[in-house]
Amino acid sequence: MSVVILDGSTVRGFVADDDAFARSVDARFEALDANGDGVLSRAELRRALESFRLLDGAGFGSAEPAPLPAEVSALYDSVFEQFDADHSGAVDRAEFRDQMRRIMLAVADGLGSQPGAGFGSADRGPFLLEAAEHEAASIAAKIDAQRAADAAAAADAK
Repeated sequence: MSVVILDGSTVRGFVADDDAFARSVDARFEALDANGDGVLSRAELRRALESFRLLDGAGFGSAEPAPLPAEVSALYDSVFEQFDADHSGAVDRAEFRDQMRRIMLAVADGLGSQPGAGFGSADRGPFLLEAAEHEAASIAAKIDAQRAADAAAAADAK
């Protein structure tokens, strides 16, 4: 697992790069589409949400009891309805991408300019990690371009 420090501008920059964001979201979509039919069923999206383990109950020392199964099902159904914008009973790639964009921008708004830690691994939570990697690559490209310009200027001065 990796830990990165990022703020809202890191996440916004990643979302604003349409190609990089689409590649990331599309890769996640394909991983979630277990049967390869090009849409996410309610069960496929629920498995993904369950993998985040957000509703495991009293984790992290909380005194809160675990939610009732009916409450958990209602929550998952509500999330599915948010993703299934056209109410077709399945989430297509465009719907998934649109909702992930909204989620990531909400995360960016929540982070604001205050640095926060993002956790990611190959199988869990890669979007924040990919946002940080995107920013690092952008910074590296700017540094490389500046070095090349400096070298060209030095060569011209000789």
